[in-house]
Amino acid sequence: MQFWLKEEMAPQEFTRRLTRVIACVDEIMQQEIRPLLAVDIIEQLHRQFAILSGGRGKGGAPIITFPEFVGFKHIPDEDFLNVMTYLTSIPSVEAASIGFVIVIDRRRDKWSSVKASLTRIAVAFPGNLQLIFILRPSCFIQRTFTDIGIKYYRDEFKMKVPIVMLNSVSDLHNYIDKSQLTEDLGGTLEYRHSQWINHRTAIENFALALKSTAQMLQTFGACLATTEMPRSMPSSEDLLMSHTRQQGKLQDELKLLGKQGTTLLSCIQEQATKSPTSKLSLNEAENVATMEGLLVQLNETEKAFSQFWSEHHLKLNQCLQLQHFEHNFCEVKLALDNVLAEQAEFTDIGDSAMRVEQLLKEYKKLEGEGQESLEKAQLLAVIGDQLIQSHHYAVDSIRPQCAELRHLCDDFINENKKKHDILEKSLELHRQLDKVSQWCEEGIYLLASQAVDKCQSREGVDIALTDIETFLGTAKEYQLPSPNEFYNQYELMLTLDVKAKAQKVLQKLGDVQEIFHKRQMSLMKLAARQTRPVQPVAPRPEFSPKWVSPKIRQPSTLVSLAPHQKTSEEHYVETDLNSVEKEDDETKFEVKNEEILESSHDGESPEPEQLDSSKNLSPSRRIIRDLLETEETYIKEIKNIIDGYIIPMDFIWLKHLIPDVLRNNKEFLFGNIRELYEFHNRTFLKELEKCTENPELLAHCFLKRVSLCSQLK
Repeated sequence: MQFWLKEEMAPQEFTRRLTRVIACVDEIMQQEIRPLLAVDIIEQLHRQFAILSGGRGKGGAPIITFPEFVGFKHIPDEDFLNVMTYLTSIPSVEAASIGFVIVIDRRRDKWSSVKASLTRIAVAFPGNLQLIFILRPSCFIQRTFTDIGIKYYRDEFKMKVPIVMLNSVSDLHNYIDKSQLTEDLGGTLEYRHSQWINHRTAIENFALALKSTAQMLQTFGACLATTEMPRSMPSSEDLLMSHTRQQGKLQDELKLLGKQGTTLLSCIQEQATKSPTSKLSLNEAENVATMEGLLVQLNETEKAFSQFWSEHHLKLNQCLQLQHFEHNFCEVKLALDNVLAEQAEFTDIGDSAMRVEQLLKEYKKLEGEGQESLEKAQLLAVIGDQLIQSHHYAVDSIRPQCAELRHLCDDFINENKKKHDILEKSLELHRQLDKVSQWCEEGIYLLASQAVDKCQSREGVDIALTDIETFLGTAKEYQLPSPNEFYNQYELMLTLDVKAKAQKVLQKLGDVQEIFHKRQMSLMKLAARQTRPVQPVAPRPEFSPKWVSPKIRQPSTLVSLAPHQKTSEEHYVETDLNSVEKEDDETKFEVKNEEILESSHDGESPEPEQLDSSKNLSPSRRIIRDLLETEETYIKEIKNIIDGYIIPMDFIWLKHLIPDVLRNNKEFLFGNIRELYEFHNRTFLKELEKCTENPELLAHCFLKRVSLCSQLK
């Protein structure tokens, strides 16, 4: 509010200062007592029937000289009055108040001319008179007439001042010093009438120009003060440019006026600078004083205008800055609001490690898109602070907008951190579940790989127990948690789907640990009961168990790939695997396991139980199992063709057995069978294996390879 008051008072102060300048110019030029200018009576001044030489009489009285002028009596009264009025207005008020000294030179004239001069002075002289000196005509007859005329007409002239009649200039020197008289009066005072007129005209023109410029600046200031601030940025920019152009023109005029004034002052002072002994006459000194006073007023005018323009320009700039700030504020706020809205919609935390990694990439992209808006908002808040520190008039509007920008930035940063923490925690959760699943699968593979025939000796039992203990020791490497610890750590992350998955994995972990415990107990009992030699039972010759590498991590696939006719070893393994899925009670499992191991130890082959693991598989998993078996058989057959037919065709010792028609047409005969092998063995089989855990990827696996399969036909 205080700033606005200062802005409103600035035009008034500017106007007051310029009004003072105009008044000072009038005072310097004595405009009140000098209604005429030299340019108005330039012709009358050039006639030189009266001059103000600059000389001074006793007491500093200004001297006006009436030189010899033949046609003096023919000068119109108005012209005489104008010249007298102008000349008497030039000296200072103090000097004029002393009174003027009149010197009338009529040495070559007649009594009639003397009489006309005295009559006109008595009637039309506008100033105070102190003394009149008359250089009487030099002709004897005219001098006599003059003496007689003065005696008889003195009362008629009604002169209240002394009139001194002089016969020669030497007599005049007794009253006035030679240095105060011009050369035509026997003095030493230099006076050039044309130069005097030029100087007076130039000074008065300069004063008039200064006064006119001050009045023009007043009008300009009043116009700026009444201009309303626009509401749009283009309008503000146009107004600022328009006012700046006008200010530039006025500023140029002031500079030009200043150069003219300085030049004129130098010209007036030129005479005194010619030599060290030269000095200014009283006329020149008065002109110098007048010009110095006018230049002071010019300087005051420039200062007032500069200060006013600075305040007005600042006001326009601040208006434009505010409009830019508010425009950018609206844009940045809208952008941040949109980013925050997208953040709020990003609620998915993923149901697998792969999905969470994908979500992290998507969120990182979203964060990158919002980073530009964040940086713009932070920069705009800094700009707002700078405007506040520069005492902007709209501080009350800018400060809350800066606070709102920083609040939005903090919301964006905090929400980013929160989302990242949640997704990282979710990724940690799913990786932990994957580690548990991997550990369980490797444990199942270990149990399935412990053949019964190797456990028929004490050494075999010890090796099996050592393998189990070693594997159980790897639980620390995988950092397998207890169910309570797991739920406490990830309770906030557990959605219904993730919680179901976690329960399934933790249940599987518990089951596998229980199986290992029971296997250990069974092996320990078996080792304790070994009192007689063990009759080994070899597997059937046609048995060729097909186990899947633990890297595939698919226990269901592992079971389904076993042959239909099971030996005692297969029955032993499948009993453990099926107990994970069916969750048999401890007593039943342990008794069954012990019977198998003990009967194997006695050399008896136990009756295989018809355990069909496929009953526990979903239809989609059974389809994947069949596809894997078919794909592996197909790859094996292609490999046999390559090894048995294609490669031998390059052997030198077999070339004589190949007909000439086929010898160089191996590609025509076998086509792209190598490409088929490479595709199915290295690509398609691995794609199918990945589908065992996620059957929903199966269709995508086939659709993705449609065009390639068509090319390989």
